[in-house]
Parts: sequence; C-alpha cells; structure tokens
Amino acid sequence: MARASFDTHSSSSENAAEPDVEADAEQTRRSVLLGALAATACLGCSPPARAGEDPPGADERPQKGDLLVFSEGDQEGKLVTAADLHAGGPPVHAWPKDPNTSVVRSASRLNEILIIKLDPAELDEKTRARAVDGIIAYSAICSHAGCPVTAWVKSDVGDKEVFKCMCHNSEYDPRAGAQVVFGPAPRRLAALPLTLADGSLSVAGNFVGKVGGAQPG
Repeated sequence: MARASFDTHSSSSENAAEPDVEADAEQTRRSVLLGALAATACLGCSPPARAGEDPPGADERPQKGDLLVFSEGDQEGKLVTAADLHAGGPPVHAWPKDPNTSVVRSASRLNEILIIKLDPAELDEKTRARAVDGIIAYSAICSHAGCPVTAWVKSDVGDKEVFKCMCHNSEYDPRAGAQVVFGPAPRRLAALPLTLADGSLSVAGNFVGKVGGAQPG
C-alpha cells in the first residue's frame, strides 16, 4: 500500500507540473521571438559610445576635406576662417573636424595644429605650394620630446619670429617648411597642406613628414 500510495502521489504531482512547464516554454519562445525582432530592427545600427569614450574617428589623423576648428580660447570649437588670422602672427591652435560627422579629431594630441598667416613672398617654394593666401599649417608637437610648441618669439639665432618649444628651446622657421633653426629637435615639424572652403580653412592632404617626438618627453 505504501508503494501504491507513493506512485499515486507522484503521478498527481507530475500532472500538476505540466501546465507550469508549458507556460515556461511559451515564455521562452516569446523571449526568443522578441529578441530576434529587436536584433532585426537594429541591423546596421552603430553601438552608442559609452560614457567617457571618444566617438569613432576622433583619434584619426587629419583627413582631406576636414575643416579646422579652434582648440583653445574663447572661440574653442568654432571654425577657423582666413579672417581670424592676423598677418605676421601669432599662430592659432586648431583641431581637424570631420565635416560629415562633426567629429572633432581631438582624441590624439598629435592632431593639434599650428596655423599662421605670413607674407607669401617670405615663404620658400615648397612651403608656398602647401599654403593658401600665405596661410600655412604645421603639427603643434615638437619633434624632439613631443612637447607642445606654444611660443611665437624672436629667434635666438636671427631677427625673425619663429615657433618655439619651451621644453628644450627648439625653434622652427615656418617660412622654410618649419625647419629647425635652433635647439635639439632632430627634424622639422610635419606640415599640413591647406585650402579654403567657403572662407573656412580645410585640409588639402595628409601630414607631410613624421608627427610627434623622437623620444619620450
């Protein structure tokens, strides 16, 4: 009797559990279906940038067609136009900006650019070819130890004003392709060809020369 009683109780429990099993299975089918529909609806969607992450393209080097925006000061983020530059300097600091996505390529410090307007007659032939109306652009990162080039001062070895890195006193002449005229820098600053697009400065090609320092700074 004990055996019969046990078998009867077991059968009753199994019958009672069957609706729960079917309900779980139905819920699982619904979850799978909803997940598939959501995935289909989002095909081709770009994943959102996480908080604190830079948007895609923000660390890429300047691209042809990029516009230039101020990287500092009261006009930070605004387009740099020819009218913003005073003949003879001082230079302005800028970032390249993708005109299609509006992404400013500021995720890499190696993308910061020095822009200056000089008398076209003072520029050598190669420099003039990369300029537009006497406006020329160079990497703002010293080729010695990778410090920022921040000063526009009279050269220690001449009577003209030059770019100067205040870390180790390297000087560069922007009229002659930013060649080194003083200090330990091993090579000139990388140059960035420019053009004008509706009055705003635009990148006309890739950096000419290596960007960045030769040793840790």
